[in-house]
Amino acid sequence: MLSVVGLVRGGVLKLRLLQLPVRGVCSVVNRKWSVSTGTIACCHWSHVRAASGVRGGDVASGWYDSLADSAPVHLCEHFMVSMQQVSGLPWWLSIVVATLSVRSLVTLPLTAYQLVIISKVEALQAEIADVAKRLRYEVSVRARERSWTDKQSRVQFQKNLRRIRTQLYVRENCHPFKTSLLVWVQLPLWISFSLALRNLSLVQSEVQGDLAAGGALWFSDLTSPDSTWILPVCLGLANLLIVEVFSLQRRNPTSFQKLLLNFIRGFSVLMVPLAATVPCSMALYWFTSSLVGFSHNLVLRSSRIHRILRLPTDGSASPYRDLLSAFIKKYCQH
Repeated sequence: MLSVVGLVRGGVLKLRLLQLPVRGVCSVVNRKWSVSTGTIACCHWSHVRAASGVRGGDVASGWYDSLADSAPVHLCEHFMVSMQQVSGLPWWLSIVVATLSVRSLVTLPLTAYQLVIISKVEALQAEIADVAKRLRYEVSVRARERSWTDKQSRVQFQKNLRRIRTQLYVRENCHPFKTSLLVWVQLPLWISFSLALRNLSLVQSEVQGDLAAGGALWFSDLTSPDSTWILPVCLGLANLLIVEVFSLQRRNPTSFQKLLLNFIRGFSVLMVPLAATVPCSMALYWFTSSLVGFSHNLVLRSSRIHRILRLPTDGSASPYRDLLSAFIKKYCQH
């Protein structure tokens, strides 16, 4: 689910991905292989400015130009090309493996850490409610002694409650801001890899030629959009599935949570035409990232994982069966 939420927060950036000019994209040239050792003796990375149909002098300036030519994007390009060369896999499978590796090694631990923080915050709510009840009584007594107005009483209550709540979060080392760490890491990674694949797909270089012939099935050319719309539609369905599974975890959602879920549903649908206008390499990365995020969400629902992370469980011995039953009850029965 966090994958989808991250996509929503980065929506403005995604809308600009389709128009980003290509600048400073790294391409692999002058590769010299050692026949005796079977390893790469020299891999020289050079900057190229000529993009397909675009001349370097015609590139529009702007913050998104700098983003496409930034060090994190070039690092992702280097990572993708190096992984493909070392593994020898076709480009489509290399993109899948790279996505699985990065999300499993980087975002999965952060997602687990986020669950730990959320569980601690939720466990403190009962204590915070009890503290708030006693604090309200103490403030009312002090208000009568000092003849405070209702506004002064509310200010004193809120100020002291914030202070006590912060102390409790510090005591348990679970400040809610830590739950946003996943987004601050995952969103830049998603943008950087998306731009890296776009750059590699559009720059006239050896890598572009390999990508053009590195697809499979109906998306044989990874440098052009998917004219069949199969990948974009699969992406939209995967994101909607993540949203619906996440909604089943909220037993009594607030009005804001319902509004947010509806917004994410709409954005998931909007991603379909967006994915149909970008190179297949990007659409494949987005689809794979959503599937990996969904699988991680299922893994972290395991009661065994909850015991390892010391998370409170609902006592269910079959969380996956319960999830499937809840899904069928909500969407398949009337």
